[in-house]
Amino acid sequence: MAQALKQHPSSRGLAVGHIEVDLARPKPRSLVLSCTVTGNIGDLNLPAVAAAARSDELWRHTCFEAFLQTSPGGAYFEFNFAPSTRWAAYRFDGYRSGMLAAEIDAPQIEVRSEPTRFILRAALELDRLLGPPSDATWHLGISAVIEETSGNISYWALAHPPGKADFHHSDCFAHELAWRP
Repeated sequence: MAQALKQHPSSRGLAVGHIEVDLARPKPRSLVLSCTVTGNIGDLNLPAVAAAARSDELWRHTCFEAFLQTSPGGAYFEFNFAPSTRWAAYRFDGYRSGMLAAEIDAPQIEVRSEPTRFILRAALELDRLLGPPSDATWHLGISAVIEETSGNISYWALAHPPGKADFHHSDCFAHELAWRP
């Protein structure tokens, strides 16, 4: 199911026309995101593909993010995926508080770049985070930080709260995704 991300009104990016994310939950504790950016891809600051590894502060440059709550309010997880195939995973006790590195198996990240389209696909297995299998509905926030070669940065999300861009805000957890056997 494809979900369109919306550019935050204060963003300065000009190179991207559209970002769409396909979400799937093929098993009770897995998540697959396919992020497609359309526009002038040559104007994006995309790091070269490197060995996949955990890395912090990916959000400072072009990065795709998923926020996951297994029940409304309280604790949530943040996952970051860079075009380089670097990644990060964090657990928060509450809104921007109690941040710890989340222990997960390394996600499988694939990227493909064309002149007018960039695709990043990330597959997560969350067995180590979520305990016993569950068919619970997940609350997701999906977002992207896009850095252009000009230095402009744009912020994209399923939904934005009032004011500045804040992907951790509960308004951003705008999509529910259930597992269907």
